Amino acid sequence: MTKKTLQPQLVTFGCRLNTYESEVMRAHAENAGMRDTIIVNTCAVTKEAERQARQSIRKLNRQNPDKKIIVTGCSAQINPDIYADMEGVDHVIGNDVKLDASTWLTMGDQKILVNDIMSVTETASHLVEGFEGRARAFVQVQNGCDHRCTFCIIPYGRGNSRSVPIGEIVKQVQALVEQGYKEIVLTGVDVTSYGADLSGTPTLGQMIRRMLALVPDLPRLRLSSLDPVEIDDDLWRLIAEEPRLMPHLHMSLQAGDDMILKRMKRRHLRQDAINMVRRARDLRPDMAFGADIIAGFPTESDEMFKNTLDIIEECDLVYCHVFPYSEREGTPAVKMPQVPPQIRKERASLLREAGEKQLSKFLINQINKEHKVIVEKNNFGRSENFSPVRLPHKHEQGELVCLSPKTIEENVLIC
Repeated sequence: MTKKTLQPQLVTFGCRLNTYESEVMRAHAENAGMRDTIIVNTCAVTKEAERQARQSIRKLNRQNPDKKIIVTGCSAQINPDIYADMEGVDHVIGNDVKLDASTWLTMGDQKILVNDIMSVTETASHLVEGFEGRARAFVQVQNGCDHRCTFCIIPYGRGNSRSVPIGEIVKQVQALVEQGYKEIVLTGVDVTSYGADLSGTPTLGQMIRRMLALVPDLPRLRLSSLDPVEIDDDLWRLIAEEPRLMPHLHMSLQAGDDMILKRMKRRHLRQDAINMVRRARDLRPDMAFGADIIAGFPTESDEMFKNTLDIIEECDLVYCHVFPYSEREGTPAVKMPQVPPQIRKERASLLREAGEKQLSKFLINQINKEHKVIVEKNNFGRSENFSPVRLPHKHEQGELVCLSPKTIEENVLIC
């Protein structure tokens, strides 16, 4: 029997927070003796993500009929019965109990272990010693969301917003740095809401400033998705003054048309996003921006769509995560007049093309400039502004290498 069969197998869908939580579960399952178990960590952000998870479970069951399959994550939290009824699934566990070590020790014969996620009021940091097969490590600073965007089902999978105390974050980051990680990504569901539920109500920027001061050996820090109107004054100062904070920010944009943003029940308008990008680039001219964008939200007209398409060039968004709108039962947007699925797909394609065009222009400007690249795998890495880089020689995963790209091929810098 190979070593691989003696370890739990993790199949992870969705966000960076799921990636972090999968590593927590890996450790819990190993400590509970679940060496020959498959854990599927699902996502519920779109119907396609749920379809892929179910397809994966069926395939895993066919290929591993003797292995135990445990399903968890947002989709399992929201629709546990769907997964419990699938052939080969032994247990379905909710998003809060999956991170509790005792769950893995006392699972027994109970098939569904899912609690009311809205009753959860705290979130704890879970020490993760490393991330299998990854150059950078993720640290959870926040979970859940207090907002109720009309398209989003995630609060029903994650619960209300709750923050990890600063001391626990510092302990986790320090442990990962000691393990040799040179880049940390702070992650959560709504990270700019950080601290509102903690004593003293520290802001995200205040937490990061304290963490960087207490972990001086951390070379690089990166943030996950930010709301355009919720960047606090301390975070703005860090963007301006802290070289360890990478010049790469990702916006939870969703649309570039004010009426659609209002119908989505977002907290920002079009100009807010533009102002955020301009301010950040005034402070850090090398700043690169990414954004989450939904194509074909209900009621979106051609003119409304054009406003979203245009904002990609106007803000020079180079890393666009585009999704065709996906109906989520239980959300208000389902009851709105729907855009035909084919038009959603066509608009998503146009948005992706626009993003690729901006990325190409951005990368051309990176040629012959010196970049410090973190090595991922297969001679590939990412620069400070997240530019994709093909390395000329093999390096150790996680190593930081100074390089000057000479050309660009298929939107990848070549050294």
